[in-house]
Amino acid sequence: MTDVAAPAAANGSVSKSQRAYAWIRERIVRQDFTPGYRLVLSALAADLGMSVVPVREAIRQLEAEGLVTFKRNVGAHVSMVDDTQYRHSMQTLAILEGAATALAARRLTAEDVRRARDVNARMTEALDQFDPPAFTRLNQQFHTILYAPCANPRVLELVDAEWARLGHLRASTFSFVPGRAHESVREHENIVRLIEAGADPAAVERAAREHRLATLDAYLTRDHDHEHSREHNRERPDEAVSRPAP
Repeated sequence: MTDVAAPAAANGSVSKSQRAYAWIRERIVRQDFTPGYRLVLSALAADLGMSVVPVREAIRQLEAEGLVTFKRNVGAHVSMVDDTQYRHSMQTLAILEGAATALAARRLTAEDVRRARDVNARMTEALDQFDPPAFTRLNQQFHTILYAPCANPRVLELVDAEWARLGHLRASTFSFVPGRAHESVREHENIVRLIEAGADPAAVERAAREHRLATLDAYLTRDHDHEHSREHNRERPDEAVSRPAP
């Protein structure tokens, strides 16, 4: 079988385990490999055109990131989704992305700011015919523009890892709290204005962190409201109203 990553191997810049890691991770993030999907090492190795050894190393790395769960006598499978993991990832991303955005702020060019504003304008236009997954992709693009110039590669690596984890946990938070999208684009503009004005990095970091936590709060509030509604309907079944799934 032809090695799917043959071009990368030509210059020896990427190891086989790194190529396997990137290939498997991408399919988890895209949800080609959905939660609970069994990851058979021999089958993955055959698809990648390599031995099982680098695939096993890639699986261990994905396990360390929480995207894969390994059980003795069962094997590896894509981790299941739960709200605790989502909350932890959002809290972690709020801290990491806030720091990355602050570190990048004074390295952003006028062109970078223009690109960020263009993406946010597209997000604003998308509010009329709301498509949560598409909106989420634009949202990630907006934030990537702002934090990409961060000079600390380790911080960038951690931010990208949490974005990937979120992509696995939630295809789009905005599917659950669509009203949050309107507030999000306004907060984006506020972050861009702070950067444009040369605000203190601490102010930029705080704005970016609070922006991320506001989305988490909206999601958690939504869960609380739905739980309250269920309790109310159990107490007054005669007035219960069916609620569509989010």
